[in-house]
Amino acid sequence: MNDIEPGGARYMTQLFGEKNKSGLTRKLIEALFPMFEEASAGAIAVDREARITWINSSYLQLLGLKDPAGVIGRPVRQVIPETRMPEVVETGKPLLLDIMEYQQQQLVVTRLPYYDDSGNIVGAVAFVLYDDLQPLTPLVSKYRRLHQDLAAARKALARKARSTRYSLGDFVGASPGALEVKRRARLAAGREMAVLLLGETGTGKEVLAQAIHSVSTRAEKPFVGVNVAAIPDNLLEAEFFGVAPGAYTGADRKLREGKFQLANGGTLFLDEVGDMPLALQAKLLRALQEGEVEPLGSNTITSVDVRVIAATSRNLEAMIADGSFRSDLYYRLNVLEIPIPPLRERLADLGLLCETLLWDISEGLDMRAEITDAGVAALASYDWPGNIRELRNVLERALTMSEEGGMLDADAMFKVLPRVGARPASQIASRPVRPLAVTLAEAEAQAVEEALVASRGNRTKAARLLGISRSVLYEKLAKMS
Repeated sequence: MNDIEPGGARYMTQLFGEKNKSGLTRKLIEALFPMFEEASAGAIAVDREARITWINSSYLQLLGLKDPAGVIGRPVRQVIPETRMPEVVETGKPLLLDIMEYQQQQLVVTRLPYYDDSGNIVGAVAFVLYDDLQPLTPLVSKYRRLHQDLAAARKALARKARSTRYSLGDFVGASPGALEVKRRARLAAGREMAVLLLGETGTGKEVLAQAIHSVSTRAEKPFVGVNVAAIPDNLLEAEFFGVAPGAYTGADRKLREGKFQLANGGTLFLDEVGDMPLALQAKLLRALQEGEVEPLGSNTITSVDVRVIAATSRNLEAMIADGSFRSDLYYRLNVLEIPIPPLRERLADLGLLCETLLWDISEGLDMRAEITDAGVAALASYDWPGNIRELRNVLERALTMSEEGGMLDADAMFKVLPRVGARPASQIASRPVRPLAVTLAEAEAQAVEEALVASRGNRTKAARLLGISRSVLYEKLAKMS
């Protein structure tokens, strides 16, 4: 070998030193390297900056090159674009078996990092084990199928992780307030506009946000939610816009994407947006207006396409008045406003909500759960500051403490309902409680009237319909007159 292409063992001894990180001695290196070089279809080495420091004649011939001096010192990717040598140098992890394509050739390659006496990475070496894959066709085909299956599985998992759990049917209710919410949600789903959901905690704002996304044109794209109130102020910018490699001590060596990048093409749900600090509000407004974000510690602008749905339990108009929320951001977010009424304002939905929640809860408990009309009436006596989230908690506790199997009555509800928040008895029912005798008399009179109408005034037929004798019917008619 010439000076540019020194003997393999002697060259690797210079690279590794007397002992490398793995404890290999010079004698072992000198013994093993010639065997690898002779058995391979080519060998190459790079330094810490992934520049070529050595290449043997076999690899030159394989690459269609003649003069080794023309490649020594050049970045390896300028010579072999598909190589993963820089990755090995960067991570220090070997790639023991890899298929690399080079000018329509498929090469089976192994790559190893090497170290200095102090254990620092100083470069990497690679050997082409096969340059003719014909004998390996079955293995390569299987490898490709597995690789494709793995890529498809990762893609499916990523979609699932960023997909929605709820549809519009999961926002339960048939009261006028609930129906108006659903009407506006369908309107929002059909148009590319920012939506602002207003409602107390536990009213179902995230359910509604996911429902809007699931029937929009972005349904197949990511849905990314972020709770502004749950993230410390000093981390919010990184959470929204990402972090550039090495932006600060301890930062990842790769770009860490923010919620805007993750939601690109889909929907970004900003929960509790009223808790956002003023400094970040300005940056959020710019990102929404320009469709661009700049990762923390970077000078690179990234274009993003997101549809924003914001939600808050706070009074943003009052916050604008006291200067804690930007009016321009408010108008940007509030293109379509959807107020979600609290549970105490749609008590007509209580029965339907209980039925839906109990069905879901009982599946997890492996039992059948029901609630009586009296149980629902008992729930209506409470103010529900925690709304539907609190209702679910109360039902779960009632089922846990129930001694009647899965049947929940008024007594079971009163055992678990907080005393604070209960309304006065005069507000519990819309009609006053009357003596039982009066209620029964009115019900009896109504039944008699209905029987006479059905029998066209024939009292014999009416008595038969009521299941009483004709004389008893005459007695009841006499009392009613």
